[in-house]
Amino acid sequence: MPFAPADDIELYYEVHGDGPALVFAHGLGGNHLSWWQQVPFFSQHYTCITFDHRSFGLSRDGAQPRGRRAFVEDLRALLDHLGVERVAIVAHSMGGRTGVGFTLRYPERVCALVLSGSNGGSVNDESRQVRAEQLARNREAPRGTILALSPGYVAGHPELVFLYRQIMRLNPRHAPDFLAISPDYRGSTHERLAATGVPVLYIVGEEDALAPPRTIEIAASLVPQARMARVPAAGHAAYYEQPERFNQEVLRFLEEVSL
Repeated sequence: MPFAPADDIELYYEVHGDGPALVFAHGLGGNHLSWWQQVPFFSQHYTCITFDHRSFGLSRDGAQPRGRRAFVEDLRALLDHLGVERVAIVAHSMGGRTGVGFTLRYPERVCALVLSGSNGGSVNDESRQVRAEQLARNREAPRGTILALSPGYVAGHPELVFLYRQIMRLNPRHAPDFLAISPDYRGSTHERLAATGVPVLYIVGEEDALAPPRTIEIAASLVPQARMARVPAAGHAAYYEQPERFNQEVLRFLEEVSL
């Protein structure tokens, strides 16, 4: 199995297809297997790179765990290992921290950024309030609810819901505050993202209960070179529930920015 040296760990990755480089960064509930409906499609056009963030899937954290603090440099190490100078990034949810962080730190290496179910840190007071209200509603959900999937999908696709859970269970357990930021933090990435000039596509499921569509709409409005796509009949994991629509929206964006 292929592993890339990334400072204090070995990062698991896979490469499929040929063409311009396209890297996929999974979310908190996923790993490299999450993209099983994207890789066969995009590998017809691009060199698709999937990987497990440290402490996910087959990648372990170091003896002194660094978790998400190392995500950006782990991606840099992986791309350096593969000899990839410029890349487009498709980042879902938690992976948005990797995608945005890498873009802000190494803008010359990013030709396009897709943020799925993630505001990428581009926020204002309204979006903070909308998200807080949604999180309050989520706390009332019955125990065992998969908030990443829409209720209709859960009811209609039990076999794929089972697969989603199985992929998620390959990950080691994480502390509940693994992704927590200081409650006093009031910053936003939108000005720095705008300054990079990197084209951004925000894509969100219309039934997303973790990244409410209004918050994504606000995020896109704050970044001049950004656009937004909505995926109907999909929750947070739009790439999983509606792969055909998701893939077409992303492909259209990549072709428009000449990747």
